[in-house]
This record gives sequence, structure tokens and C-alpha cells, in this order.
Amino acid sequence: MISQAQHPYGIGKTVDLPYSDAIERTRQALQQQGFGVLFEIDMKAKLQEKLGVEIQNYVILGACNPPVAYQALQEETDIGLLLPCNVIVYEREGKSEVVAVDAAKMMTVVGNPRLEAKAQQINDMLHKVIESL
Repeated sequence: MISQAQHPYGIGKTVDLPYSDAIERTRQALQQQGFGVLFEIDMKAKLQEKLGVEIQNYVILGACNPPVAYQALQEETDIGLLLPCNVIVYEREGKSEVVAVDAAKMMTVVGNPRLEAKAQQINDMLHKVIESL
């Protein structure tokens, strides 16, 4: 680990790993906490394809913990607008940044207090993911 930091709407860490290794380690850490990766968006490739612009390596991993997602859907049908939990991995100055969304902050827009405990549960798991890198 190099450094861990709280972001305005997430928690992240700079790791001294090549980009591809950081993605693989993040996938493994998510799996260990019960998350599956539903999708992966390679932003560098997409922006090159669609706009012809170059950015650093940057991927969005759409992570989902099925039991918690199911419970949240039982409480709030439209919660799918805020799912899955995104985790980003990108290159910065020869290192990799890994940042996970703050689920509790996202849930504040819903206004359903029954979801607060589920959001905290997800945050606890995502913190463990980031800490384990």
C-alpha cells in the first residue's frame, strides 16, 4: 500500500502495482467480499473509439453483492438506478488508483431510512476491499 484516502464520494487507495495487476487484485478483493463484477467499461478504449481522444488507462468495474442488492430492491424498487456499486481503477504517475463508491452517500438521494443499514453494510465491505489491496 502507498496511501489510502477518503474522496468526496468514495474511498480509494494508491497502490504500487501495474494497472493490469491492480485490476486483477481488485477483482479478487471484491470476490472475497461477496461481490461479482457485472460489467467492465474500458474508458480509455471507449473514449478513443467515440471521440478520438487519449486518456490514461481507466476502467470502471460494476460490482454487485447479490444478497444485499436483492434486499435493497425489496425496500425500494427504483434503487436499480443506483446499482451496481462502481469501483474505478486508473493509472496515475506510474502507480494505480483504486476508488470505490461511498454507498451511504449515494443512498442519501433516496430518502429511505430502511436502506441506511444496507448502505453501511456495503461500505464496510468496500472498505475491506480497498484495505486489502
